[in-house]
Amino acid sequence: MDPLSSLLSGIRAEGSVVSNAVLTAPWSIRFADRAPMTMVTVLHGGGTLILPGHNGIRLTRGDTVIVRGPEPFHLADEPESLGTPHAEYEIACFTEDPECYAENLGGISWGNDADGATALLVGAYQTTGRRHERLLRALPPVVMVREDEDACAWMESVALEAATQTAGSQAMVDRLLDWALVCHLRTWFDQAGNAAPGWFRGLADPVVAPALEAIHNRPGSSWTVASLAAESGVSRALFAKRFAAVMQQPPLTYLTEFRMEEAQELLTQTDYTIAQIAKSVGYADPFGFSAAFKRHRGMSPTAFRAAA
Repeated sequence: MDPLSSLLSGIRAEGSVVSNAVLTAPWSIRFADRAPMTMVTVLHGGGTLILPGHNGIRLTRGDTVIVRGPEPFHLADEPESLGTPHAEYEIACFTEDPECYAENLGGISWGNDADGATALLVGAYQTTGRRHERLLRALPPVVMVREDEDACAWMESVALEAATQTAGSQAMVDRLLDWALVCHLRTWFDQAGNAAPGWFRGLADPVVAPALEAIHNRPGSSWTVASLAAESGVSRALFAKRFAAVMQQPPLTYLTEFRMEEAQELLTQTDYTIAQIAKSVGYADPFGFSAAFKRHRGMSPTAFRAAA
């Protein structure tokens, strides 16, 4: 499994919303889930995204923003609307009834009136475990991606069909947004160039990519710089130099950090013993693993599990 797939494996859209909201200015929508990650795609119309401590970001048809949580945020027709009397609505997907149907959204008028309508595709993402934290650390507070008209029209047609609330429609929208999240993150990382995290840049490097794949697929193997270089089919010296240049850290440092992240996931999501976890992430005995874990995380594996 490649690094991006691994980091996204614990992130899923739940209770997504497809809205065709006919809104009369001034208006605002408050996103109140405190989700680790929220994605908003503008299918029609537009508005201004307002995050605490940030300038407003203008969104128009085809724009997608991925907002890193957990702070609530707003989408308004204009930033000034928040300071004057206006119609305020709220979208919250993480409720006892996870399906955010129109009647649950605080009086928004719903329909297909194209004049003045703002149509949104909204996904709030829940997480399991801690693997996603590394992805969130690599993202700014808000990621913006602009799609072309054809892509937007395709998403709109699929989303509006799913919004008919027939059997399986909620699952259909949620899976659509899981797919869209991967696509938009890949696009943003591609556009970020050297500002993208090393583990993403490494996927495109012919020397680094095979070693990354080997580490992520088999973290428990007894990896050395020489054996990782063999996976890439180059000399040890060339591999070490190239890996450090692309990833901004030596190969064994990356390996150790990845093993610690995998150990965190196993400590919080399984009932494996410390000895079993140590073996699965490449340590011959639990004592060496516990010492390494405490050195990197500031507490023993047992204390970490208890705190989690």
